[in-house]
Amino acid sequence: MSVDKFIQDGQDAKVVERIHDKIVDMLTAGEYIQYISLQKKPAVTLLPDSITISNKRIFLCEFTKLGLATNFEIYSWNDVKDIAFKEEIFGSKVTVIPFTGENLTIDYIPKVQARKLYQLIKTALENPTGNKTEEPTPVIPTQKPIEQFNPPVQPVVDEPATPSIREENKEEEIIEQSGMSVVEDDELTQKLKKLKTLYDRQLITQAEYENKKSELLSQL
Repeated sequence: MSVDKFIQDGQDAKVVERIHDKIVDMLTAGEYIQYISLQKKPAVTLLPDSITISNKRIFLCEFTKLGLATNFEIYSWNDVKDIAFKEEIFGSKVTVIPFTGENLTIDYIPKVQARKLYQLIKTALENPTGNKTEEPTPVIPTQKPIEQFNPPVQPVVDEPATPSIREENKEEEIIEQSGMSVVEDDELTQKLKKLKTLYDRQLITQAEYENKKSELLSQL
């Protein structure tokens, strides 16, 4: 695999390739390397210490025993509290501050690489789930079943009995027998009509109607 993208800030290609091959074997599913920084001391250093950043973890690597052994300090982003660096005459001193345990410092990191490390680590600490903000799954509200509308039952009201045609004819016969013409609107006829109108509009009861009508007819 090409390591060209990891040597753009002055890193030694051979050392980067060696570190890269070791860390690739330790990556988990969905994990990938983002940046590799190398120590650069004033004197020649064949196997410098290094800091590697993935989207899930930080790897501090130290070669020992002339490169025959390698010590790794590995932290997930949930284990890292903060990152700090101090620029000095010969490079920068980068310090990883975990929540538990001692701080880990690698010095002589080139200033350009130290700044890049600081940016990447700060970003990762703000979002320790892989530098990607997952969109929340939209919650689809559960639709309530449509309730069947049953109109209220209207109470049955007994309609008042209306006088039959025979009773109306009987009233007209009584008026005719009294010697008054139905057509003529004298005072008594007007009263009877008004009484009948009140009864038809259900403003008086049938008993009141009959009593009042008998009273008016008795005046003949």
